Amino acid sequence: MFFGLPLAALLLARDGHEILLCALSRTDTPGLRRARRQFPDRLLVRPDVQSPALHAWVAALAPDLLVSWFWTTRLPMALVQAARLGGINVHPSLLPRHRGPDPTTWAITSGDAETGVTAHRIAEAYDTGDILDQERLPIDPAWTSWQLARALDPPSLRVLRRTVHRLAAGETIVGLPQDPALATDAPFPDDEACAITWSWPTARVLRHIRALAPSPGAWTEIEGALVVVLRAAPFPDSPSALVPLVPLVPGEAVVLQGVAVVRTADGAISLLEGEIEGEPATAEDLADLVRIRS
Repeated sequence: MFFGLPLAALLLARDGHEILLCALSRTDTPGLRRARRQFPDRLLVRPDVQSPALHAWVAALAPDLLVSWFWTTRLPMALVQAARLGGINVHPSLLPRHRGPDPTTWAITSGDAETGVTAHRIAEAYDTGDILDQERLPIDPAWTSWQLARALDPPSLRVLRRTVHRLAAGETIVGLPQDPALATDAPFPDDEACAITWSWPTARVLRHIRALAPSPGAWTEIEGALVVVLRAAPFPDSPSALVPLVPLVPGEAVVLQGVAVVRTADGAISLLEGEIEGEPATAEDLADLVRIRS
């Protein structure tokens, strides 16, 4: 039985695996129509995983394996244990690093040079089960978290299909227990965590902006206006270019070379795209904000 997004369920069915139950985590996901055609009497969309009726149905199905691929809530162990071989999930990080719902954001924020995907057994505690397979992926330093997430989709599907194939063939996969000492958390960032801290070095500020783009977005206040920064770049660090920034403290903005420039701990960044009070803003709009309110 399958829980998650339809692409993986469709690929597993194409690989010859019988999907006894296909539970989808979203109503607006690509592939939903194909899934309805493929699994007409076995498809559920955002079911209540605590429902006694669902648990009874699953018990009657007597599945061999529960497979999770981007299921967005915790699956009860009663469902996992209803499958003869238990359950597996594919997580978009190199566990035990970045356990939790938002690993791509934290991979970029943390400055990781690489990340990857992990197939693991589903355990009682979130993302803590034994590791069954992994693939690594270098992180392009220009990627946003959305771009990183998309880049992880192909290896995620490869690892999923490979692991399911091995289990279906009767192979006993000896999992690698996760080292708790290496574990880090990757929660969804709250509003406070999305704020830009201008006393950080330039490289860290830029990672923070990329990690939160396009949503929820890294935010700051400029001249009293709420600004979400979606795209930025390091301001040239030549001595002559930095002269006007010397009197500024981190977080102060000025217009230089036609763009809004904000001081950081060790330099400055140029604001190239964002939102001002919820409205889309170009680099010129952001520069005008600084000019008008300065």
